[in-house]
Amino acid sequence: MIGFNKPKGINLKTEQELKFIREAGRMLREVKNIIKQNIVEGITTKELDSIAENAINKLGGKPGFKGLYGFPGTICSSFNEEIVHGIPNSRKVKDGDILSVDCGVIYEEFNSDSAFTVSIGKIPSNIKTLINTTQEALKLGIQEAKPGNHIGDIGHSIEKYSKSKGFSVVKEYVGHGIGKKLHEDPQIPNYGQKSSGPKILSGMALAIEPMLIEGNEKTVVDEDGWTVKTADSSMSAHFEDTIIITNDSFEIVT
Repeated sequence: MIGFNKPKGINLKTEQELKFIREAGRMLREVKNIIKQNIVEGITTKELDSIAENAINKLGGKPGFKGLYGFPGTICSSFNEEIVHGIPNSRKVKDGDILSVDCGVIYEEFNSDSAFTVSIGKIPSNIKTLINTTQEALKLGIQEAKPGNHIGDIGHSIEKYSKSKGFSVVKEYVGHGIGKKLHEDPQIPNYGQKSSGPKILSGMALAIEPMLIEGNEKTVVDEDGWTVKTADSSMSAHFEDTIIITNDSFEIVT
């Protein structure tokens, strides 16, 4: 989930805090798998939301998004030209849709955050490429998240690869640090210059989340005040993982 307000200060986590984030991430991996298994034609995003909330509660966690900033859902569910923050409702999944699902879990007051995009039925090859490119951009961005590198290295890698495939990156919404608050410093844009921004340090917990658009990078917010859409109605995809920075590398926890 994308942050709206810029928190102050980068908090390095203790080993105990990292254990809590790992467990929140483990729970979220399970929840994501359950959600994916239930994304079928005819199901509503409100039903998916209930499935996610029930799964989180059964695992002993708490929904990370519900009530945050007033958001009403456990998941964000965004169709096609919707980028992020779609509110779960009575809309049914249908053949030809792509659906982005963003979800968070809290365990012992610590957050995890992850997102994925799936296709339903038959979709054009260019939209398959959009989804695959976004997923690969996340992998490449994470590869740069090592001690001694800079936050700008992550965004540089994501943007360079995405542009090479002919897609735009969303610039108005960014990844973020994560911990007791869902949204902490540093902000992690999906663009940037190499060796720019804060240095990456062991003990950081980060949520990296490329959002790619088939058309131009401009976005608009729906009249519901939440759902972010592409301004040109082109398709969008979104992938996100929470990671922990270790002494010499990174660990994906979601």
